Amino acid sequence: MVTLQKGDKAPNFSGVDQEGKTHTLADYAGKKLVVFFYPKASTPGCTAEACDLRDNFERFKANNYELLGVSADSAKAQLKFKDKYELPFPLLADEDKSVITAFGVWGPKKFMGKEYDGIHRTTFVIDEKGIIDEVISQVKTKEHAAQILK
Repeated sequence: MVTLQKGDKAPNFSGVDQEGKTHTLADYAGKKLVVFFYPKASTPGCTAEACDLRDNFERFKANNYELLGVSADSAKAQLKFKDKYELPFPLLADEDKSVITAFGVWGPKKFMGKEYDGIHRTTFVIDEKGIIDEVISQVKTKEHAAQILK
């Protein structure tokens, strides 16, 4: 796993969202970008995290932030997740894991005694110039906006 840290240049990613629209790092130049990686759409922890960000979306906008969610789910699953919970930000359907790998959040995990590879729930805050300002690896799903908007 690649370990990106505060001060590193953010990966020049390109990914497709739930509607088939391409998003790249360059699209967000001049804005602060929150890229949050989550294991699976519509699961309890991921739903709590996305809904907390949704409920604080106006605060993010007021502070010049854009939000982008990323998981390895299909565009159809992302669209269903976005619509069901009225999420006001795009969700990348990174089925080939190119964005996930670029940010170094794919790797071994343990759950209920079993080890497997998966997405590590991690959030990157990227500044207006494309530099990583913060990496949050201990995500509090129900209070994630507060972790970002300190």
